[in-house]
Amino acid sequence: MIGILIFIGILTVAVLAYMQHPKFGKAPSGKRLERIKQSPQYRDGKFQNTHYTPMVSEGYSMTKVTFDFIFRKFPRTKPIDEIPSLKTDLKSLPVSENVLIWFGHSSYFIQLNGTRFLVDPVFSGNASPIPGSNKSFIGTDIYSANDMPDIDYLLITHDHYDHLDYETIIKLKPKIKQVICGLGVGEHFEYWKFDPAQIIEKDWSERILIRDDLTVHTAPARHFSGRGMKSNSTLWLSYILQTPDLKLYLGGDSGYDTHFAEIGKQFGGFDLALLDNGQYNPAWREIHLLPDEVLKAAKDLQTKRLLPIHSSKFKLGYHPWDEPLTSVTALNEEAHKTTLITPRIGDIVYLNDTEQTFTKWWESLD
Repeated sequence: MIGILIFIGILTVAVLAYMQHPKFGKAPSGKRLERIKQSPQYRDGKFQNTHYTPMVSEGYSMTKVTFDFIFRKFPRTKPIDEIPSLKTDLKSLPVSENVLIWFGHSSYFIQLNGTRFLVDPVFSGNASPIPGSNKSFIGTDIYSANDMPDIDYLLITHDHYDHLDYETIIKLKPKIKQVICGLGVGEHFEYWKFDPAQIIEKDWSERILIRDDLTVHTAPARHFSGRGMKSNSTLWLSYILQTPDLKLYLGGDSGYDTHFAEIGKQFGGFDLALLDNGQYNPAWREIHLLPDEVLKAAKDLQTKRLLPIHSSKFKLGYHPWDEPLTSVTALNEEAHKTTLITPRIGDIVYLNDTEQTFTKWWESLD
């Protein structure tokens, strides 16, 4: 018994020591925390969703979810074959072209009206603070921080490790002009020695006027946040990029809720929506969309085109790795709900070309 207690004590000390690493970020404090407390989303000492959002859905238990995660084996959660991808030279792209390039999972690059955006970049090959514990799929890591041009605006939807990656951010730091993020997330960036003048922190339903022809809006999402022992001390959100000719919805991570219809109505529909479609489970459907809910959200948003993301790079759920794309494609073909676009990692998506088509690249891969 004494030996077990000593082992537990040593393990606890080791974990606490490791969590002092800068990658874990820093909780909001001081004036930042006082501002957070004024947010309508902040109640009872933490940020909350519009509607009650349990971490584990009704009919499931945290015990079962944890048991499945540790002990159960699920088939085909990782591909055996290499994921096909294309290395596009981002630095040579004419900045005047309105384009999007997806890097797998929820990372992507956008050029819009002469402005470069980078969203939730993860180029370290790992979606966890523990080295080598959640490696990216073979073929998905062909891009690095060195491949990025100068970035006008880094957009962070929330501070989970598969969206805000310390190693990537530090390498990108010299190229980033401004950071836009949710309330509290700026504390991480200041802790990582970013100039406070570079950081724009916003609540839901706010806007940043980039120029007369380009506005960034923040909007709700239904999710959660946290990098250390405490959850929901920082705000999660979605974004709208709006020009006179294009409206893009960048959904981040979100479960289904009324905010999709409200946003669709407010903005009168979208030309393209990027929605969370992958690493889902019925046991946590309140915080991630299931494939049928992806299409329901797309309909609510009144989007002309839909790009499903949050898949094809990291194993965070129990489903077969290709199920998100297979399911959402089949459901969409049955219902003819929207124009689905499915680029490979690195393909150029031309935002003004509504006729551009893509292959079902995941088919025939094991």
